[in-house]
Amino acid sequence: MIVSRHAPVTLEDAEAARQRLHGVVRRTPLLPLQVDGLRLHVKLETLQPIGSFKIRGAANKLLQVPREHLESGVWTASAGNMAQGVAWCARRLGIPSTVVVPEGASEAKLASIRRLGARIETVSRDEFYETFATRDRPGIPGLFVHAFSDPDVMAGNSTIGLEILEDLPDLRAVYIPYGGGGLSCGVASVVRALAPGVRVVACEPETAAPLAASLHGRSPQHTAFTPSFVDGAGAPRLYPEMFALACELLDEAVAVPLADVADAIRVMAEQCRVVVEGAGALAVAAALRHPGDEPVACVVSGGNINRAWLAAILAGDIPAV
Repeated sequence: MIVSRHAPVTLEDAEAARQRLHGVVRRTPLLPLQVDGLRLHVKLETLQPIGSFKIRGAANKLLQVPREHLESGVWTASAGNMAQGVAWCARRLGIPSTVVVPEGASEAKLASIRRLGARIETVSRDEFYETFATRDRPGIPGLFVHAFSDPDVMAGNSTIGLEILEDLPDLRAVYIPYGGGGLSCGVASVVRALAPGVRVVACEPETAAPLAASLHGRSPQHTAFTPSFVDGAGAPRLYPEMFALACELLDEAVAVPLADVADAIRVMAEQCRVVVEGAGALAVAAALRHPGDEPVACVVSGGNINRAWLAAILAGDIPAV
């Protein structure tokens, strides 16, 4: 399936999404965090009902679909957090849901998906990433909800940007995890419209950082991909429509070493008493490694981490995957 280039989320669509999501998702806090002399502000999407920002995009999408188009249910492809967002919304709407997940998906996230009542279909990693391009999977009925390449999903994500700018109007830089681009491009759309001088930095794990290489090279680059405990961000490939939007909206992308991500998880646990997953710690790790002009906001995207991984990280190790 060929997808035309996406336009940035408009302020009108962002505000409409905020009204639609009122009473469904939480307006999460933006809290100060002092680390190594740098004062950050962390946007705690870990406090959403599913422990991740993904509920914003999933709900904004599904709340606009006529009921008769949902009779066969919904499905998505996700390593865990969008799966939970779609499953949570499907349960709320009383419709069935199916989730396509890659081999080796986080057991913590799989357990949450099952608790929310979704059916899980496991495929190879190659099949999983191809689903984001084809938007099709034989034998799965219902409406497909794309995890990132969808205007309504990005509009739901953009409400994070509205909240950050309201809470921190003198913001100078915002750091955002990058997986497929739906979060960073959604937030960046609002920031560009309301505060064009703010620097927007996308963050990937060093082991899966095609965006950082591609923005640096000014064209899509093939990079090595190694699965890691940062399972909610980074990817083996870019999707053309999202890369085009990222080039328009993002100032920079940085690749963050896994050791720095683990350090950020420990900092969040010890200083904020907040449990975050690898992707959720990426922005904090990137801001500490590549500091920008203050004040700085970091989107802490989620907190759904395997207990074994968390225990290893708190013990000073980097968990093997």
